[in-house]
Amino acid sequence: MDEPRTVRLDSVGSTQDVARQLPIGSIVVADHQTAGRGRLSRSWEAPPGTALQASFVIRPQPLLSLAAGVAAAEACNHGVRLKWPNDLLLEDRKLGGILIEVSGDRAIVGVGINLTWAPPGAAQLDIPRDRLLDDLKDSLDRWAVAAPEKILEAWRALADTLGRKVRVELPDRVLEGMAQDIDGNGSLIVEGVPVSVGDVIHLRT
Repeated sequence: MDEPRTVRLDSVGSTQDVARQLPIGSIVVADHQTAGRGRLSRSWEAPPGTALQASFVIRPQPLLSLAAGVAAAEACNHGVRLKWPNDLLLEDRKLGGILIEVSGDRAIVGVGINLTWAPPGAAQLDIPRDRLLDDLKDSLDRWAVAAPEKILEAWRALADTLGRKVRVELPDRVLEGMAQDIDGNGSLIVEGVPVSVGDVIHLRT
């Protein structure tokens, strides 16, 4: 069996693409991504050396999207909270995000967090990248194998979405209302309707 590897790159298209070829337990971290991507096919860019841009190869599990968000918020600390399912918020501004791609017996968890630079309107967390990487690895290792009820409890405690009015842009319609809870599958409950995919926008009241 291949041993896990930690691959450090100066520049790469996407750490996700490199990680896909590596054994479980591996990490790919880059100073710069030229074709970084986020959820819903969005691009994710940052100047070289200004962000944590890393991908972790782990075993998949049904609540991994929520577990990865909890792990990242815990590693960041500093009052970082979560927008469903796993966007990282600091003082109500986006700090970073997570992209999960599952193929067979492996999941690639891509994490991007602004550290010394942020685009207009976004947040940054000015802490050492390698320290955050180590903390995130430890946290992700724990939460990726946690019991479902523990993940749901931890996510609710860190959630900035619950109890807020939201708009969810679904593939076929737009749903607007109060974000009430998450269910056992990790879906967001908006006005009694479970949402498993879609773009959630926090509305100001």
